[in-house]
Amino acid sequence: MPRPRRDELIARYNFAIDQFQIEALDALDRGDSVLVAAPTGSGKTLVAEYAIESARRQGQRAFYTAPIKALSNQKFNDLVELYGRDKVGLLTGDNAVNGDAQIVVMTTEVLRNMIYARSRALDDLGVVVLDEVHFIQDSFRGPVWEEVIIHLPRAVKLV
Repeated sequence: MPRPRRDELIARYNFAIDQFQIEALDALDRGDSVLVAAPTGSGKTLVAEYAIESARRQGQRAFYTAPIKALSNQKFNDLVELYGRDKVGLLTGDNAVNGDAQIVVMTTEVLRNMIYARSRALDDLGVVVLDEVHFIQDSFRGPVWEEVIIHLPRAVKLV
C-alpha cells in the first residue's frame, strides 16, 4: 500500500501545526519511534492519530494503550468518531469489543499480556501509542510500560 500523504492526514485539524508536531511526523515518516513530551492540550494527540492513520493506510494494525479503563473508554469513543465502530476495538479487563479491529484501544496491561502470550494480534501490528507513558516512573505499574517497550517486536513503532 502507498504511504499516506501528510496533508491528507492532518487536513481534519483546524489549527496550524506546531514545530514539535512537524518534527514528530517527520520522524514517523522516516520509520522512527517518537517520544512527545508537551503540556496538556498542546497537540500530542495529533501525533498519535497520525501514527494510527499511517499504520491503517499501510494495512497494519494500531494499538492505543492507556493506563486506566476510563481513559481507554474515552479514547475508544474518540476513535470511533473518526473511523466508525466497525474499525475500532476496545480491550480492558472489563470489556472486549471488536478486539480484531484494525485499531484497538486497550490498557497497557492487556498489551503486556498479549506480548507474553505471543498473541497473533501482534503479527500485523505497525504502531503502539503508549499514552500517559510517565506512568513508567510508578513503582507499582511502571514495569508494565518497561515490559511492553522491551518486548514488542522491533518493527513496531512506538509513540
